[in-house]
Amino acid sequence: MSAIEETVEVRVPVHTAYNQWTQFADFPRFMSSVREVEQVKPNLTRWVVGAGPLRGRFQAEIVEQRPDAYLAWRSTGRRHAHSGEVCFRPAETDRSTVTVRMRMHSPGAAHRLAAASGLLRGTVRRELGRFKEFIEAVGEESGAWRGSIGDGRVQPEEPEPPRSRVPHWPVG
Repeated sequence: MSAIEETVEVRVPVHTAYNQWTQFADFPRFMSSVREVEQVKPNLTRWVVGAGPLRGRFQAEIVEQRPDAYLAWRSTGRRHAHSGEVCFRPAETDRSTVTVRMRMHSPGAAHRLAAASGLLRGTVRRELGRFKEFIEAVGEESGAWRGSIGDGRVQPEEPEPPRSRVPHWPVG
């Protein structure tokens, strides 16, 4: 098993970073190794990942989720076996830190080689950097899911707090 942890600071509030992260179907817009994500249920997703001609498919169950704070998942099959979590913390005004922790459980020589060479850590670092570039460029989330999940069970959705919307004027 290999463990990976990467953190990035983004220039958006925690609320915005978290809301965008819950839009799994948008991941292919900014993560080069994610080809497709289907939200099957609030706590179940199907993923197609890969680089070049190589593709892998897996399902992931969201086991814990707290709005603006935390999301934990685990893959449901033996192939591409992994688990992880992403934590959202406020930083300076209108900034937040996003920390991704993943544990890879996949057996096999290819996985051991990728882990030993730093390929997995580098991929997570680059993809988290792409999330940063995406959310900072857009400046607001494309949607949100404000529900909570505990022990893999979906809890009632929290009401969206009222927020003032300031128009974004083009620069230049």
